[in-house]
Amino acid sequence: MRCLYCNCTESKVIDSRSADDDKTIRRRRECLGCGKRFTTYETIEVAPILVVKANGNRQAFDPAKIKNGIIKACEKRPVPIEKIEELVDDITKRINDSTVQEISSKEIGEMVMEGLKELDEVAYVRYASVYRSFKDINSFLQELQRMMENKEKQ
Repeated sequence: MRCLYCNCTESKVIDSRSADDDKTIRRRRECLGCGKRFTTYETIEVAPILVVKANGNRQAFDPAKIKNGIIKACEKRPVPIEKIEELVDDITKRINDSTVQEISSKEIGEMVMEGLKELDEVAYVRYASVYRSFKDINSFLQELQRMMENKEKQ
């Protein structure tokens, strides 16, 4: 670590503390060249996960986009925001825990639909109608029939 004051590369750590909910380590250092003290922060470097869109474009994974889509699907439904945040956190954790650097938007959409199916059936149908882009009423009815059959099996 280079000293801010004299550019010396030799320093000693005087104090280390956890910061930012144990995601960062704050280190208090003393320069061995000039004796002045300074603080550094150490964090885990996270490799960005890219989302591969249907058209082949890639963009950085953003959990806020998932949350916004789920909120729209749950609009005017009795779904507490805590449940929505739990679903977003679960999906984000599953994506981060996988070792992939790229994930398709289709895989993310399937995770969202899987979670919405358990959370609220109406929100699931709303999301599915946009996500699967139902072309007509028949494709919409087919999805509803599939849901009813699965529900009867349970």
